[in-house]
Parts: sequence; C-alpha cells; structure tokens
Amino acid sequence: MATEIKVPVLGESVTEGTIAEWFKQPGDAVAADEPICSLETDKVAVDVPSPVAGVMSQHRAAVGDTVEVGAVIAIIEAGASATAAPAAAAAAAAAPAAAKAETSAALAAEELLTPAQTMSPAVRRAVLEHGVDPSTIKGTGKDGRLTKEDVLAAAEGKAKGGASPAPAPTASAPAAPAAAGGGRGTERVKMTRMRQTIAKRLKAAQDNAAMLTTFNDCDMSAVIAARDKYKDLFAKKHEIRLGFMGFFVKAACLALKDVPAVNAYIDGDEIIYHDYVDISVAVSAPNGLVVPVIRDADKKGFAQIEQDIADFGARAKAGTLTMEDMTGGTFTISNGGVFGSLMSTPIINPPQSAVLGLHRIEERPVVRNGEIVIRPMMYLALSYDHRLIDGREAVTALKIIKEAIEDPTRMLIDL
Repeated sequence: MATEIKVPVLGESVTEGTIAEWFKQPGDAVAADEPICSLETDKVAVDVPSPVAGVMSQHRAAVGDTVEVGAVIAIIEAGASATAAPAAAAAAAAAPAAAKAETSAALAAEELLTPAQTMSPAVRRAVLEHGVDPSTIKGTGKDGRLTKEDVLAAAEGKAKGGASPAPAPTASAPAAPAAAGGGRGTERVKMTRMRQTIAKRLKAAQDNAAMLTTFNDCDMSAVIAARDKYKDLFAKKHEIRLGFMGFFVKAACLALKDVPAVNAYIDGDEIIYHDYVDISVAVSAPNGLVVPVIRDADKKGFAQIEQDIADFGARAKAGTLTMEDMTGGTFTISNGGVFGSLMSTPIINPPQSAVLGLHRIEERPVVRNGEIVIRPMMYLALSYDHRLIDGREAVTALKIIKEAIEDPTRMLIDL
C-alpha cells in the first residue's frame, strides 16, 4: 500500500521549508520512524521520519524545492521489500522532480563512496577539493553521515601525518569540466534558506535601528585565576567544563537589571521592558549562525548556564536545535574571540536592542599603580539601538560588565 509522506508542522508561524537533503533514494528500504529527508526552515533543519516501514517509491520534490506544510513530498510502498528497488527506481525516474541530473563533480565524488554512505553536495565538494577517501572517515552527523567538518578534519590530518592520497575516481567516472582559461573558474551555489533569512534579518537590523557601538577593554586576570583554581572541582561536581561564557552571562544579567533599557525593545510607539533575562548565545552551526536562548539566565547558577551552552553547541552541530530553542531572547552575547577576532561591531539581533561582542584574550601592556605590566586583556563591544538606549546607559551597562569580570566577587553579592 502506498503511503504519502507530507511536510509536518514546522513550528509556530512557519508555513514552508526547503528540501535540504534526501537521506533515502527511490528503491531504498525504509524503517518505521527512520528519517527520509531533511527540511530546512528559516532557523533550523528538521528531519522528516517515515511513519511506516517499506521502500521509497518516489520523491515528489527535489533538493532545493520549497514545500508548504502539508504538501506531499514522497511516496513509500508500505510493507514492500528492498527487492522492489529496481521497479521503484524506474518509476521514480519518470517523476519530474527526480529528473534533475547530478553534477559531474557529484558523480565523481560518488565513485569514492561505499554503498552505505550518502553525502550532501557540500560534503561532496569538500571530498573532491581535498582529495580524501570518504570511506576511511568516520561520520559524526546523524546516523553516522559525513559532515563537511569531518572531511576538513580528515584533510588536515592527512596534511600533518603525510597519509597517502585518496584513491582517484575510476576512469568510468565523468571528469569535472575544466574551467575556461585553464584553471580560473567560478561556482554559483543557491543560498540556503537559513542563510537567506540571516541576510534579511541583519540588513533589517541596520535599516530599522539607529545602531551605535561603544567599546571597553577588560582585564581577564581574575576570571582566569578563578577558573584555573576551581575548574577541576567544578567539573567533578557538575560534570561540565567551566568556561568563560558563564562569567559573561552572569555579568550581563547584573548590567541588564541595573540598566533596564538594554533589556528592552521598541514595539511601534511603545517600549517593552522585561522583568526577566533571557540571553541569546550566538552559536556556529554547519548552515550558519544560530542563537539559542538561555531562559531565566538571571536565576541560574554557573553550572546550569554552562550545561545549557554545551547542550546548545552539541545540538547546533548535530542540527537538532528546535524553533522553540531560538524563540525569544532579550539580549545577545556573541563570542568572536573563539575565531580569533580582536575587535568588531556586532549587529543587533531584532527585535532586541543590544548585543555584547566578546573577542580574543591577548596579553598586552597596561598601567597598574603607575607601572607597566602585562595582563590578559579582552576588548568588549556593546552595539545598541540609540533610539531606545542613550549613550550614558550603554556605557554604564558595559562598565558594569567590565567591573564584574575584573572582580567576579561582584557577581556573588549582586554589585
């Protein structure tokens, strides 16, 4: 019996998504509740499971197609066995959505695969560019699938260890077309739905807010000393690593309580103030930047904050963050220092009115008690909507954060 697979409800106010990847091809056996494809929405990727066991009969939509909630995207022959694969594949070949041919580069990459492996277009390109053998790489993605990060890590390891190059594609594999002019070429890749949404939101933030950034620098000596002293005990008791982000989240909570405008936003001709603090933490995911929310951060201890951050990071890498995880947020912290940034002007995350930018820790000469000494310093940046937040308020909030980091005891006694 044929079973229609429809686009599930994707979240409040989300009416459509984009087919990001098919995990099952026509003719493949499918188990009940096994993911058959990935749908990309404005913020997250959602796996669509099969409600029945059987064989994938056909795709009703191709990778890159936009599909609405409730639309039929695939047909599964329930109860069929994998021996039906040739017939199912033949039927699917006639479907218009499946008629899009793979590129020569993708076909060449498939020659490097074992039958059990599947790769997304981005992973295929990385395999070809770096000349690694995907059959020798252990995938860290869902169900053991390869990610682009897996390929890049394998390529780096090969470069350091002098491993032998991956076997070249067989002669029967079509060669990738040579770029005109002997090696200079371009590649046109459609933006993912998430990247399109990020672009629109960031541009809207610039267009709709009167953005300004104030800077300060921060001596990290006290936080580093506290972390070095207690990190082993902290990890033993809470089973989580003590990082720097927990200190900044708690310091931001102090600032937002003392300067409520930084924790507010403009709605029409009204200002909405919050009596709670929900901190959005910018996290790098395979498809772009996402901002999951630490709810009631002002009421949580260091251990719970660090656990929330670690959980968000793991789920962002695995692509399992939900819309609910990223809904809301009254203030954002973005740490460009993990990528080596010295200074930046972060962009507000609408409808919020302010964002704190963290940067790399760098030993620099500073004056203390009339003497030049070396201290681990970090530049802090607070971008804010000047329509709501005056310069005095922004500078005061950033100064509170700086003082709390330089004297962490303040966070314990609420100063």
